[in-house]
Amino acid sequence: MSSLLSVEALSVRYGRVPAVHGVSVRVDEGEVVAVLGANGAGKSSLLKGMMGLVPADGRVVLRSTDLARASPSERIAAGMVLVPEGRRIVMSLTVEENLLMGAYLRRDGHAVRMEMKALYERFANLAARRGLPASVLSGGEQQMLAIARGVLARPKLMLLDEPSLGLSPLLVQQLFSLLRELNGEGLALLLVEQNTRQALRLCRRAYVMELGAIVMQDRPQALLEDERLVAAYLGGGK
Repeated sequence: MSSLLSVEALSVRYGRVPAVHGVSVRVDEGEVVAVLGANGAGKSSLLKGMMGLVPADGRVVLRSTDLARASPSERIAAGMVLVPEGRRIVMSLTVEENLLMGAYLRRDGHAVRMEMKALYERFANLAARRGLPASVLSGGEQQMLAIARGVLARPKLMLLDEPSLGLSPLLVQQLFSLLRELNGEGLALLLVEQNTRQALRLCRRAYVMELGAIVMQDRPQALLEDERLVAAYLGGGK
């Protein structure tokens, strides 16, 4: 399996406060990789550093293109998109306007319209509310809109920051089924998630972060079988 993303020695600081210390991660073509750890471990800062949303040192290489000095929009154009924690839906805009934000760098209008049609067929609740303000959506529907918006950017790699946060158990199941479907269609995923067991069921490999550093990486089954690791770093996500 060929490498899609290579992050080498990435460090993020907020003023004098270090958040990520020389972290290196890899995602192969079509792979699902999870980044796990407790609150404050630096997981979200890692994703923001990879997307260029915060100043960061280190290398970020996507399909042999070095993005370390690229702007966030250039990283999106290169094929990497972030579904952020909290969804970042613009509540005053309609569902369709929010969805179209995912395609703002694209110039192939006909293809965008066809892909939006396919997305509405996949997300019937969004289709039914396409002309309404996004504020009418439930939390689960907002998360689906955030993911659909990311898909419309035509990424090779989707970064997801705590996508199950605040969702009911039923919606969590639906969310992970959707992520499994998207991955089955060839989309690589880098998933930051506190629902560790769901994440480990989905991913092929996982990294564990603590205090801004990677403390372990392994296959999901090996991590789940290490009871001390589960107690220390992975918590009780069901």
